[in-house]
Amino acid sequence: MPDGGIPTRRTPLYDLHLALGGKIVPFAGYELPVQYPTGIIAEHQHTRTAASLFDVSHMGQVTVTGDEAARWLEVMLPGDIQGLAPGRTRYSLLLNEVGGTIDDLLVTRPLDDQGGRLITLVFNAARKAVDVPYLRTRLGPAVRIELLEDRALLALQGPEAAAVMARLAPGSEQLVFLSQAPLAVAGIDCRVSRSGYTGEDGFEISVPAERALELAETLLKQPEVKPAGLGARDSLRLEAGLCLYGHELDETISPVEAAVAWTIGTRRRQARDFPGVSRILREIAEGPSRIRVGLKVEGRQPVRDGAELTSQSGSVVGRVTSGGFGPSVGGPIAMGYVATPFGKVGTSLNATVRGKPQPVTVVPLPFHRTSYRKT
Repeated sequence: MPDGGIPTRRTPLYDLHLALGGKIVPFAGYELPVQYPTGIIAEHQHTRTAASLFDVSHMGQVTVTGDEAARWLEVMLPGDIQGLAPGRTRYSLLLNEVGGTIDDLLVTRPLDDQGGRLITLVFNAARKAVDVPYLRTRLGPAVRIELLEDRALLALQGPEAAAVMARLAPGSEQLVFLSQAPLAVAGIDCRVSRSGYTGEDGFEISVPAERALELAETLLKQPEVKPAGLGARDSLRLEAGLCLYGHELDETISPVEAAVAWTIGTRRRQARDFPGVSRILREIAEGPSRIRVGLKVEGRQPVRDGAELTSQSGSVVGRVTSGGFGPSVGGPIAMGYVATPFGKVGTSLNATVRGKPQPVTVVPLPFHRTSYRKT
């Protein structure tokens, strides 16, 4: 139980994390490993060179079923959900009426989509209590949403993940980035997506909760695979320039400000039929007042989220939303929001760290080249 006496939940792999020496911390209402004895940097580098297993069972797995489920989801999401082919996944955003982001999520039309009546979603654990009621109050009467409490989610990430899956899950080699199929993994029926949040090639495996431990132990017996925790997952996604809800995304931040306007398809822009459309299309046309940027930090002192960003004249122009050491970059890096005139690559700014200015430079994202298998 974390500070404040608020009870936390445990995933089906909790005892395994303890047996592996995981350092358990409260995160998004769950007790999860932040690292194992080898440490965050070693776990990060192993993911970049081989394959790591992450427990992401805290994420919300949801099914949306019913006639015209995809059309109803488009009432709240700006992506082209109706045009999603069976077996394909799309990154999208759940928007409020003013164009702010309630959550970011993955939307999949399974191969067995029941004639277009089934869509699956994966969203952030910390937003379960918000997302599910929000969807339920806005979906049509013939559409049903169900939070799948009986499934776990494992992420196998890294350049050797494909070789591991080819041995254990024949057919996985046919998957490309953001595609999904029902596959047997080590003899266990799962839903396997070629996806992840590390910037590396990899897979996310939705497995019945009662078989999650068996599957995790089988994966960890593979010579390429080691366990990794929340710390490495965060440093990997930061280097990949990927947003984290509550940091780069919240209910005030639009897709345009977050530099994810590419999630809004042409058809949806033309139809102007999604929440916050007036603000979002205006920002696309005229530019937003603030923009998400990458920041290269001078020296070795990391810059953490919440730090003010100031111009060379000392005026506050933004703030850091994520920051830390980038093991693959070899130094501290950060992301943040700045007033658009200060978002040009090469702009010199200062981050306030312990009351003192620390030089940072606006740089392109990502910090580390992504390695998704797209063909």
